[in-house]
Amino acid sequence: MTVKISSLKEKMRQALNSTKRVISEDFSIINEKRISPNDKRSEIVKIENLSSPEDFIRLRAEFDTSALEKKFSNKKIFNDNLPNNPSCKALYTMAEKTRYELLGCQMLRGIEKNLSKNYYQMMNAKKEQKINAKEDVMASEAFELYLLKNFQKIKLNSFSEKKLSFWEKDFDKSIKKHIDFLYQNLENQKIYGSKFSEILQNMDIFDSEEIDENKEELNDESNDTSSNENDESDQEDKKESSPKEEAESATDSDYSLDDYNLDEQLDDINLSEENSEQIIKKSIKDLNLDYKIYTNEFDEIIKAENLENEEESIKLRKNLDQQLIGFHDIVTKLANKLQRQLLARQNRSWNFDLEEGLLDSSKLTRIIIDPYNSLSFKKEKDLDFKDTVVTLLIDNSGSMRGRPITIAAICADILSRTLERCSVKVEILGFTTKNWKGGQSREKWNRENKPKTPGRLNDLRHIIYKGGDNHWRQAKNNLGLMLKEGLLKENIDGEAITWAYNRLKKRKEERKILMVISDGAPVDDSTLSVNSGDFLEKHLKKTVKFIEEKTEIEILAIGIGHDVSRYYNKAIKITDVNELGDVMISQLSSLFETKRKFH
Repeated sequence: MTVKISSLKEKMRQALNSTKRVISEDFSIINEKRISPNDKRSEIVKIENLSSPEDFIRLRAEFDTSALEKKFSNKKIFNDNLPNNPSCKALYTMAEKTRYELLGCQMLRGIEKNLSKNYYQMMNAKKEQKINAKEDVMASEAFELYLLKNFQKIKLNSFSEKKLSFWEKDFDKSIKKHIDFLYQNLENQKIYGSKFSEILQNMDIFDSEEIDENKEELNDESNDTSSNENDESDQEDKKESSPKEEAESATDSDYSLDDYNLDEQLDDINLSEENSEQIIKKSIKDLNLDYKIYTNEFDEIIKAENLENEEESIKLRKNLDQQLIGFHDIVTKLANKLQRQLLARQNRSWNFDLEEGLLDSSKLTRIIIDPYNSLSFKKEKDLDFKDTVVTLLIDNSGSMRGRPITIAAICADILSRTLERCSVKVEILGFTTKNWKGGQSREKWNRENKPKTPGRLNDLRHIIYKGGDNHWRQAKNNLGLMLKEGLLKENIDGEAITWAYNRLKKRKEERKILMVISDGAPVDDSTLSVNSGDFLEKHLKKTVKFIEEKTEIEILAIGIGHDVSRYYNKAIKITDVNELGDVMISQLSSLFETKRKFH
């Protein structure tokens, strides 16, 4: 048994280190059985002390966090943005940890699962004590819970909620209004770190002495590295001097590990270096290496309902409804036709000749002919095609004004209702710019002496008309806002598709479809006047090619009056709203019939 456990631990060491190499993209990490006391990679040694399911969960989360820090966190940028107030430094460290863990969760579901399990385990392991006032809860501990709840969407238990409640209003006052901005800049450590540092220093609610005391607790992992290693050395000495103790320790450990079926758990983390390319390819930010953005401090992501007051929204919706009068029958026919096609794929399919399940009556004749034949059973195969989400990304540029944007709005309305009847979730997004001629971005560029080839030089406006988890009825008025006068300006398609892609890949559905509705090439006069003429077009092509070839997200485009097939492999053109029915059915049907991509 001892030999078996030793072998399993070695396999685990190799699997976890291999996973860490792949996630961090640092292939210099090696499998070492022992490390020097000065080496801070203490997680390698901790494998030797693994003795319970809780240890296993914690260990996997620690490896993931360590790999994500290496991949996403730049030490120089981290230090450059450290708050001047020493009391805030521990909180700033937590905020940065939250940033790279969130990026990891977006990259791989397995990482999200490991980290969530570990956080739930940590919360449940805390011993409940009497908490009657704010003074009973350290600010740093409450801050960590605030990040878990509001950034990582971890559901707190009742005890943790109570601890946070004493500080939550203070944190909300300083942080809540910036959460969307921080989310938008998760991949930009410099902007994220600078903003969080500014927020923390402006809070002015923390007691310096309290934070400094708690800082030691927060950094247990790093501060205890040497003591853990010393303990490890002490244990080595004890084992050498006391073979009996070594045997007893091994026996206890063996029992726990064997109960936990460690060999089965290893299958779940058996990620070899050959799979590294798959993970690396999932990061779309690599596309931006030759795509510059002069500044994104004036960009905004806004919910459609915040663009206009309710009265105007209702008025615009009535305008859209007038355009839809002739399409009530089409909506019903579309839904029925598409639903029939989807349900046709749900024809009952069975696995036969099984040892358990439902009795296969068709094989009973064999028993009659020969009573020594065994009974045959069958089970219905699982079909999960309905676990699908579709994102509609609509060009809200000036060239879409008039009939094209009306067609796009009708398209979004019909698609949303149709797909929801088929249990397919739909998200509707729009993209334009806040201003003509560059807006505040260009003004800043002018003030800074007009550096050459500044890259994208306008203020983006990305609009959420309908969230993927909202029903059509909740967002129907928002769709009319596409007809709002003065909304449609420039279109920078590449960044809009990147935004939609990043939102889509966070979704839990197995099937993800991105449908772009546009009227042609990306155009922004401010950007193109100071960069190469194909600057935006090249970025759009690279972005689409990446999604088509390197991800499991399906992407297609509907060109309103223009052929967009030079950008998208799956693209069709419509010139009249009456073509929408057949076009949408044929395109969506082909998508549902196509097997998901694997790379």
